[in-house]
Amino acid sequence: MAGTREIDPQLIISYEFPQSTFSYTERDAALYALGVGVCSRDAVDDKELKYVYHEDGQQSIEVLPTFASLFSVGLQSRIEQMPGLAFDPRLLLHGQQYIEIYKPLPSNGCILNKAAISGLHDKGKSTVLEVEILSYEKESGVLLCMQRVAIYLRGAGGFSKSSQPFSYTKYPPSQTLTYKIPKTQPFAVFEEHTQPSQALLYRLSGDYNPLHSDPRIAETAGFSRPILHGLCSLGFAVRAIINSICRGDQNMIQNITGRFLLHVYPGETLITEMWVEGLRVVYLVKVKERNKAALSGVVTLNRFASSL
Repeated sequence: MAGTREIDPQLIISYEFPQSTFSYTERDAALYALGVGVCSRDAVDDKELKYVYHEDGQQSIEVLPTFASLFSVGLQSRIEQMPGLAFDPRLLLHGQQYIEIYKPLPSNGCILNKAAISGLHDKGKSTVLEVEILSYEKESGVLLCMQRVAIYLRGAGGFSKSSQPFSYTKYPPSQTLTYKIPKTQPFAVFEEHTQPSQALLYRLSGDYNPLHSDPRIAETAGFSRPILHGLCSLGFAVRAIINSICRGDQNMIQNITGRFLLHVYPGETLITEMWVEGLRVVYLVKVKERNKAALSGVVTLNRFASSL
């Protein structure tokens, strides 16, 4: 494991990522949908079949908004090559994810990604690195979505040269993304089992981090067995909101914030509790078997659901 003294914050925040591309087909979009539980409860679910099958004369399958998270697949390997940054990749954890959708995602295409460092924070025992990714449809140049990813690098903190811990933020925090979990009864509750093989299925969408498949790597990282990808849990949560609040219309989603609180083991049951606050849906995902919160966040809708 590299020493933390090798971390150079000025090198990190001035780093310019090379542009990258991400190409995908309908098969990739459908495989992702299955990876986040689409049709796992009902293979002919009229709200979800459209993500994996051309029903009712559709010209193409439809795409979940969280599919955008795949556009940044490979980000970890690029971070590992950054000058001025030293950490043990086995101890990397995904802390938070933000996705802003500008256009419905096409069922296939080539995406041009432009990434930049948007934050760097010395937390003492760890470092938090924030990256923003703008994703364009390469052929048309249309901006499809924006993501901001917060990554915890455990064991890589304590690099500050002064008594005040180093903290850099490119963008001030948005008030629209702040939230508190209400004390009241949730508006809706959605319960769903993950499969024991869920992480093995989800990893086929491109995140091959062995933390989610290799028992020895998982044990080194402090887990009893491989854990589910945080973005897979986020996919389950947003599906719950689409099904329960949006009545199956994924195009109502404007932006998504997810804060990863606790690991989930494949095979555990996720309970998503939802509270509607105008055009915002605050949510909390609990692991039923351990009665612990694993994920929380807020989803902003672009219009009210007519049936609410």
